[in-house]
Amino acid sequence: MSATQDTLSVGMVGYAFMGAAHSQAWRNAPRFFDLPLRPLMTAVAGRDATRVARAAEVLGWAGTAGSYQELVERDDIDLVDICTPGDTHAEIAIAALEAGKHVLCEKPLANTVEEAVAMAEAAERAAASGVRAMVGFTYRRVPAIALARRLVAEGRIGTVRHVRAQYLQDWISDPEAPLSWRLQKERAGSGALGDIGAHIVDLAQFITGDRIGEVSGHLETFVKERPLAAEHAGLSGTASSGRGAVTVDDAAMFLARFASGALGVFEATRFAQGRKNAIRLEVNGSRGSLAFDFEDMNLLHFHDADEDPATAGFRRIVVTEPEHPYLAAWWPPGHLIGYEHGFAHQVVDLVGAIHAGEDPTPTFADGLQVQRVLGAVEQSSHKRTWQEIPA
Repeated sequence: MSATQDTLSVGMVGYAFMGAAHSQAWRNAPRFFDLPLRPLMTAVAGRDATRVARAAEVLGWAGTAGSYQELVERDDIDLVDICTPGDTHAEIAIAALEAGKHVLCEKPLANTVEEAVAMAEAAERAAASGVRAMVGFTYRRVPAIALARRLVAEGRIGTVRHVRAQYLQDWISDPEAPLSWRLQKERAGSGALGDIGAHIVDLAQFITGDRIGEVSGHLETFVKERPLAAEHAGLSGTASSGRGAVTVDDAAMFLARFASGALGVFEATRFAQGRKNAIRLEVNGSRGSLAFDFEDMNLLHFHDADEDPATAGFRRIVVTEPEHPYLAAWWPPGHLIGYEHGFAHQVVDLVGAIHAGEDPTPTFADGLQVQRVLGAVEQSSHKRTWQEIPA
């Protein structure tokens, strides 16, 4: 670990879409929040030396590394931030934890339940020595989502009865959109289910404070073959002349029963024309309801069933007040925040937990629980039966 106690030296693996988002968070969080440790953007790692050097220059990293192994072995790195495809998560995270490095790992935690178990066990062993691990379910840090969690925890909607959760995108609805690693099972683990369905599984459990206990689901692949990619940038790319098989789901839907007995309906698709990043959540309780849509992310809709029926209804809350989660550090009320702010809030919570000697949330154990839900949905789709999720 670094000898300087007031800093946290970070090494990041991967530099594409998530790498850019994480880099902005490491840059901005200490400029708006009073952090107990000062993050140092020490090095970014990747296989292509030219691209890594360019990424370091553009994203603000002080240096580069040719591999994750180099980062893990360096004495001047305190935390490894994993922004790579899912097939590499277990290997990198376990190596970093065993080397005494804190770890931030993008979601979903792994490609399989077995990999996630190994990662959670490694994190538990490392925690005994004060080494911390967190999985990046960043949407938890959207202030309106955090406010929804607070209202449920305070009993404002009573006993939760129903959860409706959707994650809708359209970025591969064109059948000629090129094949990327996100459409290959050996790299991504699953398609819409793991890529975006994992988020709504985590959010539903986070907001309700409840665990999904069993599921019945169905997966579908609409486009079985696509052009091979000539190159990729973020979620877009250009096609080459060859073609390859799509080996993951394009859409996932499932019913769920929570441990408390509450019912859930979940849908994740990347074929919803016109929906760019619609994370829609509604929670109905015995005393009220909450509703949220990420495409209008600064709003939370709240219904209090105890109010006079003559005037009761959903209340539109503009979540920009300093009393709302995270927002005292940003702009005056009514001045909206965006997608990137959740990643800054993630840094704030992670750095604070490391300094306090506490496990940051969501933990790798939380990530494993989400992975078990994803695995159960996949099994249910294959077997056409309800599947229980172990506690």
